Amino acid sequence: MTALARPTNGRMIGGVCAALARRFGTSATTMRVIFVLSCLLPGPQFLLYIALWILFPSEDKARAAW
Repeated sequence: MTALARPTNGRMIGGVCAALARRFGTSATTMRVIFVLSCLLPGPQFLLYIALWILFPSEDKARAAW
């Protein structure tokens, strides 16, 4: 498992799904489909996505911190 950081390449909106996919070893497309399907259920999915977008550092910033 890798650290949670939004990639600079391969992200569509904020890179949250791509970061989670990289972390858990799945494809970014699979993670995006799971997110879209979860939006059909009641809950704060969009707020969670925005919160993760803010909390996950960008890959280039995370690399600079090391």
